[in-house]
Amino acid sequence: MNAKATAALAQYTQGSVQVSVSGADPHRLIQMLLEGALDKIAMAKGHMERGQHLEKGKHISWAISIINGLRRSLDMEAGGEISASLDALYDYSERRLMEGHARNNPDYLDEVAGHLRQIKAGWDAIPESAKAEHAARAGQ
Repeated sequence: MNAKATAALAQYTQGSVQVSVSGADPHRLIQMLLEGALDKIAMAKGHMERGQHLEKGKHISWAISIINGLRRSLDMEAGGEISASLDALYDYSERRLMEGHARNNPDYLDEVAGHLRQIKAGWDAIPESAKAEHAARAGQ
């Protein structure tokens, strides 16, 4: 995990439930970032539905920051087409969250949450053996 993704995770944990990241592997850190973004989107939607515009804006901004951290952590060289696709999806997601905030439309937030849940499902489905192999290569 690079410093940018670690910084994004630190930003997520500030003011939220403190999460122990010291022993987490890079795979788990990405899962935590995705969970954090989904959590902030859900909170923003709740504030939106209650007409709490200041809190809605804070949580949308927080979600955008987390997504931006995920985006900056992409290894465009090693990740190739997958990283390019994720980069485009993260960019789109950031813009949709801003639009959802401006239009006060929860459908935009639901759309982004759906995309992030799909990405997270992919991360969650990675076998332990593949994670261990990746960690071994990274440690060389």
